[in-house]
Formats: sequence, structure tokens, C-alpha cells
Amino acid sequence: MAGRARHPPSRLAVALLLGLASLIIPPTSRAQPPPAPATVPVGLVIDADSPVGRIARTTIPMALDDFYAAFPNASTRVRLLQHDSGGDVVAAASAALQLMTTQGARAILGPQSSVESAFVADLATRAQVPVVSFSATSPSVSAAGARFFSRAALSDGAQAGAVAALAAYFGWRRVVPIYQDDDYGAAFVPFLADALATAASAAARAEVPYRCALPAGASADAVAAAMYRLESQQTRAFVVHARPALAELVFAAAAEAGMMAEGYAWVITDGLTGLLGSIRPPQGVIGLAPHVPDNNTPRMRAVRRRWARAFLRDHPDADPDQAEMGCYALWAYDAAWAVASAAERLGPGEFSSAPPGLVGGDSGGPTDFSGLGKSASGEKFLAAIANTTFEGLAGRFELVDGELAVPAFRVVNIMDDARERSLGFWTPNHGLHRKLGEPNNSGLAPVIWPAESTVVPVGWVQPTSGRKLRIAMPGSVDPGYGPIMHLDVDPATNRTVAGGFVIEVFEAAVRLLPYALPFEYVLVGSMHYDLLVEKVGDGEFDAAVADITITANRSQHVDFTLPYMTSGIAMVVPMRDQRSNRAWVFLKPLRYDLWLVSFVFLIFTGFVVWAVEHRVNSEFRGPPSYQIGTLLYFGFSTLYFAHREDLKSNLSRFAVVVWVFVVLILQSSYTASLTSMLTVPQLEPAIGDYASLWHGAGRVGIMNNSFMKASMTRSGFPQARLVPYRATQSFHEALLNGTIGAIVDETPYLRLFLKAYCDNFTQTAQTNKTGGFGFAFQKGSPYVADLSRAILNLTESEEMSAIERKWFGDAEGCASPQGSQFTSDSLSFGSFWGLFLITGATSLLCCALHLAAFLVSSRRRIREAASAPGVSWKDRFHMFLKLFDDKDLSSHTFRAKGRGRSANDAGASPAVVHVAAGSPLSVSNHTYDMSDWSVSAPSPAPAAAGEVELAAGGHAEEELPVPAVAPDPDGISYRIVAEHQTG
Repeated sequence: MAGRARHPPSRLAVALLLGLASLIIPPTSRAQPPPAPATVPVGLVIDADSPVGRIARTTIPMALDDFYAAFPNASTRVRLLQHDSGGDVVAAASAALQLMTTQGARAILGPQSSVESAFVADLATRAQVPVVSFSATSPSVSAAGARFFSRAALSDGAQAGAVAALAAYFGWRRVVPIYQDDDYGAAFVPFLADALATAASAAARAEVPYRCALPAGASADAVAAAMYRLESQQTRAFVVHARPALAELVFAAAAEAGMMAEGYAWVITDGLTGLLGSIRPPQGVIGLAPHVPDNNTPRMRAVRRRWARAFLRDHPDADPDQAEMGCYALWAYDAAWAVASAAERLGPGEFSSAPPGLVGGDSGGPTDFSGLGKSASGEKFLAAIANTTFEGLAGRFELVDGELAVPAFRVVNIMDDARERSLGFWTPNHGLHRKLGEPNNSGLAPVIWPAESTVVPVGWVQPTSGRKLRIAMPGSVDPGYGPIMHLDVDPATNRTVAGGFVIEVFEAAVRLLPYALPFEYVLVGSMHYDLLVEKVGDGEFDAAVADITITANRSQHVDFTLPYMTSGIAMVVPMRDQRSNRAWVFLKPLRYDLWLVSFVFLIFTGFVVWAVEHRVNSEFRGPPSYQIGTLLYFGFSTLYFAHREDLKSNLSRFAVVVWVFVVLILQSSYTASLTSMLTVPQLEPAIGDYASLWHGAGRVGIMNNSFMKASMTRSGFPQARLVPYRATQSFHEALLNGTIGAIVDETPYLRLFLKAYCDNFTQTAQTNKTGGFGFAFQKGSPYVADLSRAILNLTESEEMSAIERKWFGDAEGCASPQGSQFTSDSLSFGSFWGLFLITGATSLLCCALHLAAFLVSSRRRIREAASAPGVSWKDRFHMFLKLFDDKDLSSHTFRAKGRGRSANDAGASPAVVHVAAGSPLSVSNHTYDMSDWSVSAPSPAPAAAGEVELAAGGHAEEELPVPAVAPDPDGISYRIVAEHQTG
């Protein structure tokens, strides 16, 4: 069978083949599409037509786009649910409630204002939905009050320290805040006042004298009226803290009132500095702005360019100058990035469950705010946001206790066309610095102030209207204290005219202030100064200008300036003459030390003369008692140059000559001092010191209404002995009649008393210091530091000395602080020690030379005595003393006046023996000590009759036989070999 037709395979066969192939051949892997990211609904509540709202509408979507462009594989996607509150609090709360209930928002960005944030934060905390605000800067809302609230912006309280630093740097003592009267502005003022009042040093502190609170919806006329009121006051330093719309009205009204002229200072906070393109403040304003590190990086420049194009595209009617990323744009960008980053960290699992909604009630019933459902994901989302850190556009994003931590502020100078010029930086730790990170480079760049002035405004002017300071002054002052202060009333004009040292110093210090200080004196009558100080502290008076002593108790009520006059507690007592009350006044010319040294040298000089003379001079020989008497007599007789002894040795003569010279000087000085004491009045205080007053029984006069009574009573002084007086004349009379024995008061008052009565009284040394005189002001008054500085400048100038001389006279006069100037002090050894050194050295030298000569001449006998066998050291010492005490027969003073003639000489006369006048020769019993005799020749010829001749040259009282003598075998001394004959 040929030509059979062929048919194609059936579909069933193909299917079977394919199925078989699928069983045999393993399946190949095929790419699966990734799962869709989880959607995280996030609400955005803003005022769309406000400057901040317009910025947020452009910035937040751009930030989310940038985040997911950087992380394309993110598992979550934030979907914005925008609501326009229109700046209404109720609308913002309603939008937030709708977001949390019906729309399932897991977080809310915003609300824009602080008032709106306070309501929304409360609802969100109850629903456990995180709220991240990038524009609510008021300290009235914070994480401390609403746990689920986080601020991705700076708190206004953080910049209060920067404003206070500017005030201290430029020397402004008073600063007036102009603020919006709502939660945004009113919450900032307490922080500003505290920062100004609690500066590190008293000189840097300032005050807020008055405030200018403007409603948010204030009209242009109301703002203008407020500016004119400020212009009529004294302060010229202002801080503006308001929303842009109100700030524009303020600057326009200030320019119209002439408050943008030279001498004015304006500071705006960061809320306005970040919107310069919207408000366009005048030239010369100083602004604060958060410091943005790395502001000129390529990333930052690219973001700014894209943001400017997007902003102008979203808002075609906007001014190109407004297309500049300020602090609000940076904070909004970082806040959106932080929410997206936190959602990505949690992952899609936390957002897969149904969002929290209303619990109980149907959808058509009324809303129960207490029934907001709670979700565990809210707590985790809040923790994730709080722990999110990254390098954002505004710097490092890090929340500390729900607040954004910003390390520094920029200080800028606003120029024309809202351009800013950098002046420096402020940090909490280092204050103002021209460059960040250089603490040593303190200060700011030069500022161009309003009206293009380069002169720093002082912050004060003479007010066109305002209350003068009421200066309290005691009106009743004793005429004796008129030089200190007096107050009179002109009968013609009925005006109070003040004068005196205190008044002139106060008015001179006020003239040195860098501003006008209007004041008027108010008479307060006579009262205790403690009560006057309390009245100032209670606000009844602005200050008290008087001779008020600064005490610790008074400083608890008021603030004192630096003392303009030093003072101390001293005592004035009568003077008395002491000349007739001292029986032993002849001892006073010399002090005890000089008397003692003189007595010692008298004895020492007599001993030296005796030591040198007694071996060669018969007048210094004899029994020990006789020699001691001669020694003392000779020493004391030199005081009156009455010594009669004939000195034989040149050494003793030299020592006596030097000693007599010293005695002459001592005698002359003694005579002059004693004459002065006996003839010149010796005026001394009746009471020497405070201790004598304390232990005495006399009464003490003190000034009436003075703090001295309380001070002395506290120290234990009997109050019954204190007698208060008001007038200097009363003090004088009481001292004269003996009612009081002393006056205890401060030195300025005693100075005036002695100026009037200086003949009979004197001032003793000060016993205690006081705080001095100061001006008292109310606590916290800014005038204290300025007046203290003015007082220092006044004290350093010649003007203060001229004022003091004018009212107190010259410092010299009869008021000597240490008693009478006619007192005579006793002479001490310190004035004559040189003379005693000379005479002592001379006497020692003479004594040493004599001893050396003795040792040389007696060396053989000294050696024999020292080498004698069987003799103890005591006997040897006695032998040495006996040898030193013996006569020196070899001396010329014991040689015979004439030598004996030879036997073959005709008319040979017998030997003549000379006897010293003071030798111990007893004539009454005819007993003679022959050891004291000396002969003129070693072997005189015996004579039948001898003649005894006195050394004094007198005639012989009795003729004695001349004994026969023979020479000593050793040739040194002679031994008497003949017996003496009696009768």
C-alpha cells in the first residue's frame, strides 16, 4: 500500500512528553520579586500658610526621599498624612486625634506651634503615639510633662544664657524683653531673667526692669503705642522673641518711633534669625542661631541647591530671598530622617498589627478621650526615636531627655537685605569666642549697630518720663558731724539741699556712671540705721545714702556698694601727765638691759685693772677683802671720774681710757633723757588699751543709734556701762566731768571730735576693723555694681583726696593715733652695744697680753711647780695662784729710789726701804710681814740705823733697824736672813 498520508502528533502526546521531561530534568532557579516594604503612616500637623509650614511642606518630603534613596532596600516606608491646623489649637488637636484613631498614624511630626504641641502631646502620651516636633521651642512643653513628646529643635531656654552673655559683654545693666504673649513667648522670659540675674560675677549681672508683652494678634497701632512707651523709658537694650508676623510689626513701629537710631541695641532669638528672609529685620540687629557644623560641605551645598529649587517650585509666589535653608528647615529635615531611621530599625514586624484605635463606642458616637487604645509598638517606636543618632544637616542628631542637644550658638550681625555677618560663637562652657574651639580667643568681632554706628550702646539714656530713685537720708544730724553729712531745707524753694562728705562722694560717683541716674533725696527723720536699712530692703526706698557701716546683719536686707570710706573701731580717752607720780623716775632713762650690761662691765673693767695692776702696784694689794673692795671701788668710781689709784701699767691705763670714754657717752645720754622726763610734760592716755577699759569700772560713751551698742554687748561688755550720746559737745562735757572714761566709736567720728577737742584727749590704737561706709540699695539692684566701679575710679583719682581734705582737713594735726607726741622712751642696750663691744674687746686684749707676759717671765717656776713630785693637782693650782698673786719684784715700781753707796764712800748712808702706802704693815703692835718688803739691791751693806720711807712721800713715823738680807740661791727672789729687831 503506497502513498499513505502522514498526520502531525497530537496535543496530548506533547503534554505527556513535557511532563515526563519535567520529571527527569531538575527545575532551574528563577528570581522571585522582593516583598513590598511595610507602610508606616506618620502624621504631619502644620500651619500650611505660615513661613514654618511652607518650609516643612518642602523639607519633610524631601528628607524622606533622600533617606530611601540612600537606603533603597529599606523594609519600611513612611507615608505622610498631612493636616493643616491653620494655626488653631482646636484644629491641631482634632487633626491629631483623627490621625491616631481613624488613620492609624504610628507617629506625628509637629505640631508647629508650642500651644498646639501642648494639647497634642497630652493626647499622644495617653495613646502612646510618639510626637516629634521640629518647631515647638517653648520650654512650656517638654518630655518631662508629656513622656511621648520629643523636641527635635532647640529649647528657647538654651539661648537665654547666650543673651545674658551678650548683655555682660557689652555692659548692659538692664534689658527689656519684647515678646509674644502666649506659651511661645511668655515661657522664655523667666529663663532670660534668671540668666541675667545669676551671672558668674556681680559685675556681669543685669535685670529686667519691665517687660513688653504683645498679643499674637496685636494691631499695628497697639504695637506702635507700646514702642512709644518704651522709647520714653530709660533702657535702650531690647530682646525680641516673637513669631515672624508680630516681629515685623515691632520692627516697623520701632523704626517709626526712632528706636533704630544710634544708641539702641536689638537682639533677636533663633526663631527669628532662622527666618531672616521672611521678616527682614533692620540693619544693626544682633541675632542668635544654632551652630551648624560643616555648613560648607559638598553634601550640604547640594542639599541647599535642591531645597531652594523645590521650595520655589512648591511656592511660586515666594520671594527668592526666602529660599534659604534656616534652622527650621534643618530641624525638619533631621526630624523626618530620624523617624524614618527609627521605623527601619524596628522593622516591618512591629507595624504589621492593626494600628491603635478607639476602644468602646461605635464610629458614629461621641469621642471618648479616655478610651484611646494603647499599643506596645508605641513604646518601642518612642525608644527607637530616642536612641537614634546620626550626623544630620543641623549637626549631630541626639536626643537627651527628649531634647535636642546643641553645643553652640552663632552670633550674627544683621546687615542690609537681611544678610548676616558672623561675629563669633557662644558655648555654655566657654562663653563668647570669636572662633569656635579657641577658648583663648574670647570676645566678638566689631559690631555695626543701628544707624551704622560703631559705638557700643551703653543701654541707658536720660528718660523722657520715668520715676526718679527715692534716696532715703536721715534728716536730723548733729552739727558736730556736719562735715560727714548734713541735710537742710531751703525755706524759699522748700527743696532739700544735701551736703557733706557722704553726699559729695555719692554725687561724684553718680557723675561717673555711663548713664544718667535721676534721683531725689527723701528726709526720713532720726532713726536707727538698722531700721533704715530694713525699709530699703522692703522697697519703701530705692536706696539709702548716709554714713551707714557695712555689717553682716545689714547685708542680709540690702546690697551695699564697695566702701567709699574705710573705718575702724577706736577709743578716745583723756590724757594725763605722769611726771609727778613716779618716785623711781631716775631709773627710767635706761632700760633694764642697759642697766644690767653697764653693771657687768663696771665689775669686768675693775677686774681687768686689778689683774694687771696687783703684781706691780701696792695700791691693789692686801688681804682678799681689801683687794675686792679696791676692785669694786675703782670700777664704780669711774662712773664719776673719781678714781684716785695711780695706775702703773700701760695696759690698764689703755683699758681705763676706753672705758671712761664709754662712761662719758652713757652719762651724757642718761642726763639728757632724765632731763627730758623731768621737764617735758609726759602726756599719756588715761586708759592704755581696750583690755584696760574692759577690766576697769568706768563708763563708756557711744554714739546714739549706732551699731556699737549691739556689737559691744555681743562681745560681752556690760551694757550698764554704755552711755549713748548724740552730740560731740555731750561727749566732751562727759569726759571732762568724769561721767565717762572713754569714747568708743568709729574713726571718722573720732576724727571730727579730736579736730574740735584735741588739747586734752587722744585716740588709742585701733582694736577692730569694720566694713567701712557704703551706700545701701535694694537686693538685686543693678546700680550696686556700677556705683562700686565708679567709687573705685573715684578713689584712684585725686578728686577723692580733695573731697576728704575739704570736709576733714589735713591728716596732720593734734589727733595723734598713738598718744602724745611728747613721750620719751628709755634708752636700751641696742643703742650702745657697739661701745660695749669696743671696751670689752679692749679690756680682754689687755688682760690677755698681761697674762702672756706673766707666763713668759715665770716659766721656770711654773715648770718647777708643774714637775714637783708627789704634789696633787689642787696643790699645783694653788701654787700657780700664789705665784700669780705674788709681787713682781722685778718691776720698776719696787726698785729702790737710790742705790746703796760703797763702804769706802765717805758718808755712806744706810739703805732706804720704800713701803707701799697700802701695804699691810701693822704699826700698833710692831709686827711686820716681811714677805711684802723689797730691797733696792741684792746685797745691801748693813747699817746701824735704817730709815723707813713711805711710798706716798711722807716722813718716817718710826725708825727701824734694817735687817740683813741675802740673795736667793735661784737668783729670782730674795730671802730675809736677819732677824728683825723690836723697839
